[in-house]
Amino acid sequence: MAQAIPFRQAFPLKASCHQCSLSNLCLPLAIAENDLDRLEDIVQQGRIFSRGEHIFDQSAPFRSCFAVKSGSIKTSIITEGGEEQVTGFFMPGELVGLDSMSSENYACTAKALERTSVCEFPVDKLEELTGKLPDLQHHMFHLMSQEIQNSHQLAMLLSKNTAEERIAALLLSLSSRFQRRRMSPTNFSLPMARNDIANFLGLAVETVSRVFTRFQNQGIIKARGREVELLDVEALQLVTREFSRQSNP
Repeated sequence: MAQAIPFRQAFPLKASCHQCSLSNLCLPLAIAENDLDRLEDIVQQGRIFSRGEHIFDQSAPFRSCFAVKSGSIKTSIITEGGEEQVTGFFMPGELVGLDSMSSENYACTAKALERTSVCEFPVDKLEELTGKLPDLQHHMFHLMSQEIQNSHQLAMLLSKNTAEERIAALLLSLSSRFQRRRMSPTNFSLPMARNDIANFLGLAVETVSRVFTRFQNQGIIKARGREVELLDVEALQLVTREFSRQSNP
């Protein structure tokens, strides 16, 4: 199993959280301006991972959470049968490792899907700081609540939805996340490969390809490799709303 690289290696000079373009998505937004310097003191910024490198490994001692600064990360677990199950994808401004907060070990493995830069929050220092900054503590509780909600939504998605509904929901989720980053919500590059999408959604790779082709033939999307353009967002929303009506009669 690949091992996370020790932190103290060559990486860029530390930048201010004040100047970060993701400050409206990350932890700094949760605290007052005059307390931001205290958070910056504990953040280890600018660590770079190449594609395929592990940020942390499942069952390794839990020491830090990571905010994605650029690039993207995939999380997965190894099942009892020894197979990989993809559990999530993380984009700039999102935190990885929150699902391990109640454990001594990481609950999953996190791997860079491309060249990725992260900011590291050592959990012992973060816990100490949240005890002194109530706004930061409240924000951490909010983030962990979101993590639980996402897990519930994923369980529902995988238990009842058709392949079309699952893929439509994923595309709409990515669209919303790109929009929050002030990027195009209708024209973007998928950070993950088709086999990762299939694994995450509980589908065969061939099924994912067929649905993409069907959506393209219907004029809903335009796809070439990982480049995707959403031509009819309302049609995708209609697919997911149909599932909602069936789930809540």
